[in-house]
Amino acid sequence: MRELPEVEVLRHDLEREVVGKKIKSVEAKSMAVLGRYNNRKAFTSQLEGAKVVSVTRRGLHLLVNLDEDRVLVIALGDSGVLRRFGGKDTGLDAPEVTITFTQGGGLQFADPGGTGEMFVVPADGLSTALPALDKLGVDPVEEPMAWTTFAELVLRRSTKMKTLLTDPTVIAGIGDVYADEILFHAGVRHDRLSNTLSSQEVRRLYRAVVETLHEAVKYRGTSIGEHPFTDLSGKPGEYQQHLAVYGREGQLSPRSRAPIQRVKFEGRWTYFCETQV
Repeated sequence: MRELPEVEVLRHDLEREVVGKKIKSVEAKSMAVLGRYNNRKAFTSQLEGAKVVSVTRRGLHLLVNLDEDRVLVIALGDSGVLRRFGGKDTGLDAPEVTITFTQGGGLQFADPGGTGEMFVVPADGLSTALPALDKLGVDPVEEPMAWTTFAELVLRRSTKMKTLLTDPTVIAGIGDVYADEILFHAGVRHDRLSNTLSSQEVRRLYRAVVETLHEAVKYRGTSIGEHPFTDLSGKPGEYQQHLAVYGREGQLSPRSRAPIQRVKFEGRWTYFCETQV
């Protein structure tokens, strides 16, 4: 899954590249990412002639805010790719959706895994279209959070730590990669109950959440797996070079020099070091 840092990288890229531009034309190759529509024209006609006012993010959803109080919603899913084109940037080989701007160039979206989507809604209809957005928890990248607030989120629950970190109603946008990294840096096991953490452990966990996510954004995301993440220019992220445990089963832990372990936890692979308690 694309996680919070990757979506934030794209938000920043889009803010720089498309705000203020007017859409000239829209082409949809198929209905693959248009599951909310009966036909392609119903989608493309909502965008043609629209002007991009701003780009924001809610959890893992990109919100391209248009004039006339409309929003183009982009959900990347597990493998979605956004790419600009124009000039030397030739774009994607097989885009599902191509948006061309009046000033030249444009934006393309492809989704090889079939879990992403695009749709347009009135700004005041966003909550109806995506009710889960109103239930999102804290966003450590979008707005600062006091460690005492974080401590309350953790200690008032009796939840296994990885389950808690990947619950979007508690913390928005964290998946397997960053949950494993955060827990390693905090020295806490994935199956530890949240309400058993000491004050010192909560402080370490809080610091690990903030620092890990901000470092991942700084290094422009993690590019791993069958469909690695790339930014709007097609460049992969670099945070995979800084991963401490995720995907490193059998390699020596940077903390203990013992082999990193991998286990199935709630149906998903989890990576950890024996020093985590």
